[in-house]
Amino acid sequence: MPRGRRGSRVSALEGGREEEAAAAAAVPSVPWASPQQPEAAAEQVLLRGIFEIGRSSCDVVLSERALRWRPIQPERPAGDSKYDLLCKEESLELKDIFSVKLKRRYFASGTGTLLGITLFICLKKEQNKLKDSTLDLINLSEDHCDIWFRQFKKILAGFSNRPKSLKILLNPQSHKKEATQVYYEKVEPLLKIAGIKTDVTITEYEGHALSLLKECELQGFDGVVCVGGDGSASEVAHALLLRAQKNAGMETSSFLTPVRAQLPLGVIPAGSTNVLAHSLHGVPHVVTATLHIIMGHIQPVDVCTFSSTGKLLRFGFSAMFGFGGRTLALAEKHRWMSPNQRRDFAVIKALAKLKPEDCEISFLPFNSSADLQERRPQGSPKSDCNDQWQMIQGQFLNVSIMAIPCLCSVAPRGLAPNTRLNNGSMALIIARNTSRPEFIKHLKRYASVKNQFNFPFVETYTVEEVKVYPKNKISAHSQEEEDRPHEIASENSFPWNVDGDLMEVTSEVHVKLHPRLINLYGESLEEMNDSKVT
Repeated sequence: MPRGRRGSRVSALEGGREEEAAAAAAVPSVPWASPQQPEAAAEQVLLRGIFEIGRSSCDVVLSERALRWRPIQPERPAGDSKYDLLCKEESLELKDIFSVKLKRRYFASGTGTLLGITLFICLKKEQNKLKDSTLDLINLSEDHCDIWFRQFKKILAGFSNRPKSLKILLNPQSHKKEATQVYYEKVEPLLKIAGIKTDVTITEYEGHALSLLKECELQGFDGVVCVGGDGSASEVAHALLLRAQKNAGMETSSFLTPVRAQLPLGVIPAGSTNVLAHSLHGVPHVVTATLHIIMGHIQPVDVCTFSSTGKLLRFGFSAMFGFGGRTLALAEKHRWMSPNQRRDFAVIKALAKLKPEDCEISFLPFNSSADLQERRPQGSPKSDCNDQWQMIQGQFLNVSIMAIPCLCSVAPRGLAPNTRLNNGSMALIIARNTSRPEFIKHLKRYASVKNQFNFPFVETYTVEEVKVYPKNKISAHSQEEEDRPHEIASENSFPWNVDGDLMEVTSEVHVKLHPRLINLYGESLEEMNDSKVT
């Protein structure tokens, strides 16, 4: 986007106070509107004037939906293609503007002189990225700029979905302890430009965000933002949903249909994998995540409840049992390592001691019929003969249950590529017992474009609910091994990886999907891909 040249004097279209009266009058159409845009000509024109944009004096028109400008050129013979090219109309949709400031040049004495207006805009780039940019409208007339500035402020105030005040939860221990630097260097400056008020809390220990959000006052905030990794984001989402159940007077030990979270959640990726942010935005990009928050882009997302023996354990977006759970349990025992070293060490050690879990898995296949879903009672699913629950049993190396695609650097297509953020279903991916080399081939496929499920021992299902019943009373690892079982999990519990957090459970786990239970700041990848790239 071109930037205005500083200090260039351009007079108002009519000049002085006469321009104010002219600007207030509605112009029926834009004389130089492109014939390919008939809807632009039908829009009501709010203001028209002359500004310098780039290095050209331009005729600028502000309508209800867009800002359009065309360079002012001396008359040329009709049909001059070079002239037509130079005078090509450019435009900017008003919904892409997130702030407006008066542009001034300040001197050492503290005094300043007006140069014009600066618009701060959000641009869509390749690979689902967003970028902030500016457009300078240069005009030295105080009266002229004041009229336009007030009109832009009025337009921006009309975007009621955009947050004005945010509660920020920052985990300083995420990844390489970069979250604090990421926030204050990349996120906070953009929030200040957008005029968003913030209240920042730096979490001090695991579970701090959960305890804080249970009690703190959120009445004055439009949303909550988490700066951290997947564990931090999942903890905040869990806390917001628990708070919503408490406010609705629901008992977390018995409810089957939870109420939606009351505030949207923004996720600023500052962790090692950033699965949630990557799945939400298509890219783990800090500026992109921040601009989605500023622009008020809202994406409803499905959430799972994890319960055992009728008691809620937690809310979450994805889980792994077996190899995925044991790998995380090993990594958690070696927190002193760097994140990458810890991950590689845990994967290698878990592969070296690869053993299956003997268990029974019951699941309710996804039924896309909304009428059937509405008719299905909210009681115990097995009691309803109309619901076709299915059961498989045997020895399984890994069980993945995912309500989101789970994109990450090691799985660019996603751990569950056929799942969407809010399609009302979960992916159940089961890896039965096989040889270690075959299982490693399966894991390597996640990093490639090949189908990671094209193995005889891998089964995939699209489901609404899953129940996992481990048959063995203790972890499948033998006590005769050199490393004691408590290095991986306690002897009478099973490790689960839920959104990157370790959850140890002693009995069966019931996972149930709840459609669109929380709003996250973001935009669907389909909408992003359909949008025009600047």
